[in-house]
Amino acid sequence: MNFSESPSGSVTEVLSVSQLNRTVGRLLERELPVMWVSGEVSNFVQAASGHWYFTLKDEGASVKGVMFRSRAALTGFTPRSGDKVEVRARVSLYEPRGDYQLQVEAMRRAGQGDLHEAFLRIKKKLEAEGLFDAAIKKAIPVFPKKIGVVTSLSAAALHDVLTALARRAPYVPVIIYPAQVQGQDAVASLVAALNQAGQRQEVDVLLLVRGGGSIEDLWCFNNEALARVIAGVDIPVISGVGHETDFTIADFVADLRAPTPTAAAELACISRQDLEQRINHALNVLNRIQTRQMEMAGMRLDKAVSRLVSPAQLLTQYKQKNMYLLQSLEQLLIRKVSAWQARVTLLNRSLQYNKPDMAKERVRLSQAMSRLEQIWCLQMNKRRSTLEKADSSLRNMNPRAVLSRGFSITYDEFGNIVRDPDTLQAKQKLRLELEKGIQNVVVIKDNSK
Repeated sequence: MNFSESPSGSVTEVLSVSQLNRTVGRLLERELPVMWVSGEVSNFVQAASGHWYFTLKDEGASVKGVMFRSRAALTGFTPRSGDKVEVRARVSLYEPRGDYQLQVEAMRRAGQGDLHEAFLRIKKKLEAEGLFDAAIKKAIPVFPKKIGVVTSLSAAALHDVLTALARRAPYVPVIIYPAQVQGQDAVASLVAALNQAGQRQEVDVLLLVRGGGSIEDLWCFNNEALARVIAGVDIPVISGVGHETDFTIADFVADLRAPTPTAAAELACISRQDLEQRINHALNVLNRIQTRQMEMAGMRLDKAVSRLVSPAQLLTQYKQKNMYLLQSLEQLLIRKVSAWQARVTLLNRSLQYNKPDMAKERVRLSQAMSRLEQIWCLQMNKRRSTLEKADSSLRNMNPRAVLSRGFSITYDEFGNIVRDPDTLQAKQKLRLELEKGIQNVVVIKDNSK
C-alpha cells in the first residue's frame, strides 16, 4: 500500500484501481437494496453457459444487466431486444471495467406486476369462498362416453387435443364448443360455451384448453366470473391452459388441472392400449380363476365319486350288517339265558341247604318261651318285694305319721314352723296342723316375761 504526503504535510492512503472498484462495489451492494427496475431490453445475448447478458434502457439512460442460468430458467420466457420488461435486481460493480450493472434475480414482462397483484387478489377471494376446496371437486369419469372441448376453432391447442384423443381413444365422440380464448370478448365467449355445455348435458367431461402465451394472452382465464361458471357447471372440467409453468384461476377452480392441452386430453380418457392391457390382464386372471375352479370342481367330483355306492351294494352291506347283528343278538341272548339258569340253580341249592327244620324250631321256640316265663316271674317277684320295702320305709319316714299319735305342727302367720316358744308374743296368731285338720289359735301369754 502506498502513502503520499498531502499539501498540508499529512500522510494519506493511495488506493489502486482494483481497490477502488472493490470498495465502490461493496458500497453499492450495502447501500442499495434489491429493487424492481423497468426498461427496454437491447443487445440481448444468451451465452452457451445459459447466462443472459443484455442492456436495460429507457429514453434517457441505459444500464448493463446479467441474469445467471439458474435464475433465467425460472423466468418462463426468453426476452428479445425491444421487449419491455421489469426486473428484480441488486446493483453491483463489474470490477475489471469499473462498470456498474444490475444482477437480475427475476424478470417479468412490463405491466405484469399489476396483473400479478390482481391475480393474487382474485385467487385469495375465491379461495376464501371455498371454490378451490378438494371436497367440492367432481370426480373425472374413468370411461367417458363423450368428451367436450371448449376452445377456439383456430387454436393450435384444439389440433393437439384432437390428435391426442384420436390416438388414445378413437372410439369416444368429441363435441367442440367454440369460444374465443384471447381478447376483449374472450370471457363472455368462454362463459357462453360453458353454459351451453352445461345446459345440453351431452358430454361426460369438459376440456377447457388453450396454448401458451404471455400473461396478457392468458388473462381471460383469470376472470372471476369465468371461475364461478367453471365451479358451477355440473360437468367435470379439466383445465389445460398454457404451458406447465403457467397457472391461472381457471386451473385452481377446475376439477382437475393439466399442465398442457395435450395432457388434458390424456387425463380425460384411458388410451386404447391401456384398455387392451387391462382387458387382456382381466382375461388372463379370469382364465386362471376359471381353470383353478374347474380343477377344484374336478377334485371334488372325483372325491364324491369315490364315496358314491350303488343301491344294490348298499343293500348287500346293510343285509350283511343285519345278519351280523342278529347273530350277535342271538349269542348274547344265549349267554344271558345260560347265566340266568346257572344263577337259578345256585340259588336253589343255597335255598335247599339253608331250609329250616320246622319241628326242631318249634321245640326250640317252646323251650325259649318256658325260660322266658320263668325269668319274667322271678323278676316280677323281685321287683314286688323291693317295692313293698320302699313303701314301708316311706311310710315310716313320713312326718305326718306322728300326728296320728297326738302330735301337732305349729306355724306362725308367715307359714314358718315354730320350734321355740320363746319367740312367740302375746296375741300372736298361730296355725296348728293336727291329724284330722288345721286349727287357728292365739297366744295368750308371752313366756319371756
